[in-house]
Amino acid sequence: MPIKNKAEWFEACLGQYLLEREQNYFDKAVADVFGYNAIQIGFPPYDFLRANRMPLQFCAAEEEGGAVRAAPDFLPIENNSIDLVLLPHVLEFSSNPHQILREVQRVLMPEGLVMVCGFNPRSLWGVRGLFGSVKEDFPWRGNFIALPRLKDWLTLLDFEITEDRLCCYAPPFSQEKWLKRFNFMEAAGDRWWRFSGGVYFLTAVKRVHGMRVIKPEWKEVRARRSVAPVAQKVKGASTEKRPRRAARCETPAKGGE
Repeated sequence: MPIKNKAEWFEACLGQYLLEREQNYFDKAVADVFGYNAIQIGFPPYDFLRANRMPLQFCAAEEEGGAVRAAPDFLPIENNSIDLVLLPHVLEFSSNPHQILREVQRVLMPEGLVMVCGFNPRSLWGVRGLFGSVKEDFPWRGNFIALPRLKDWLTLLDFEITEDRLCCYAPPFSQEKWLKRFNFMEAAGDRWWRFSGGVYFLTAVKRVHGMRVIKPEWKEVRARRSVAPVAQKVKGASTEKRPRRAARCETPAKGGE
């Protein structure tokens, strides 16, 4: 039976398979990220920040359940105030993913982290979304963004990519027995077909390029200018000072005297 609701899909077999792997990844990824403020955008029923130790953690989402009710492309958050931002499956279900990334760049502090989780269109999961029978169902109705394209977008916003990883290499079967039969693909995926994982994780750091003003050594320059003329005068005085001779005025003799 087709599942068009996001909450129902994550309660089903395939959704639980995906959620388990994503929760394990975020628990390890955010555990050692330090700071003061962390925000998860979207997916309020699932706490992907639970392993983080920042004093302020909250979820901002359009649906009910988030601590802040807000659209991801216009966040009511101060500039340069957040240390960590999580984007779990937000970009592929938005009509303006570029604006969401711009908002993330705005609210992040310099050297702050953003972690993005998304469906990989270059995988068996992406191929399934091409079939007409499931195009209107969740998550296949989303506009999956390829990992290289997402890296380009973040680079243009002065982010530095620090890590990328993929998971969910098994075909997206709806039945648990088939997922178990293809479980061997998970162990071999990272080694043999790394770029074909159904879901990717990407971590990037916000870099702020500053400008260092190089000033001349003003004190040294002033010292040289003040000393040089004096030295020149002293030198000139020593070289130009010559003994003066008394001027003689000889009057010609009158009358042959």
